[in-house]
Amino acid sequence: MIHKTAIIDGTAILGDNVSIGAYTVIGKDVVIGKNVIIGSNVFIEHAQIGDNCKVYNSASIGTPPQDLSYNDEPSKVYIGDGTTVREFVTFNRGSKKTGKTVIGKNCYFMTSSHVAHDCRIGDYVIMANCSAAGGHVEIGDNAFISGLVGIHQFVKIGKDTMTGVGAAVTMDIIPYALCAGDRVKLDGLNLVGMKRRKISSMDIDAVKEAYRILFKSKLLLKDALSKLEQIQSVCVKEIIKFVESSKRGLARP
Repeated sequence: MIHKTAIIDGTAILGDNVSIGAYTVIGKDVVIGKNVIIGSNVFIEHAQIGDNCKVYNSASIGTPPQDLSYNDEPSKVYIGDGTTVREFVTFNRGSKKTGKTVIGKNCYFMTSSHVAHDCRIGDYVIMANCSAAGGHVEIGDNAFISGLVGIHQFVKIGKDTMTGVGAAVTMDIIPYALCAGDRVKLDGLNLVGMKRRKISSMDIDAVKEAYRILFKSKLLLKDALSKLEQIQSVCVKEIIKFVESSKRGLARP
């Protein structure tokens, strides 16, 4: 299952039933799980890849962070089971600040998407063609990042969100929101996505009310959060936790 032109470093650990294509290089400090398919001309180093992943031609995983302060400190990329990495995707390993870049399970990274150093990407995340996450970005589970989206360093994007094509995301996006535009603004809630995840109608109504209180009531943020605390919903509690942890500030309608 390993092409004769592939180069495998002696330190690499390969699981059962791994396939590696022509002219691929597996460098130092690599662990690859079972049933993984790796295409041709792929470069992988300092990475741990879970089971049942697919890495297509010319992807680059575990290369040094594009961080001028980085001085070859030990760091790594971690990729969860079932994730697909399409052509020309790039994942940089962590910087000295956290030492790791983490990609969740069952994600799908389309052609030429990029995840920079120290990012935390949740499960079932989709990043479409030519989207890019800067250093230390956090993206929650089930988020959909459309093509040509640029995400500023340290931005947090909540779970079950959808970011429109070509958006420039410079502020944090609350869970369950739709957002779009240059210097992104919220554009309502990702109701279709919530229904697909089988979120209950009661929780969807609660999130609608939370959105109204946060962004349309003209309350101060601390007063809006106090009102949200009175809503009995797991989804609203997710929003409260997200807002309280935001450091860059929230994108708004």
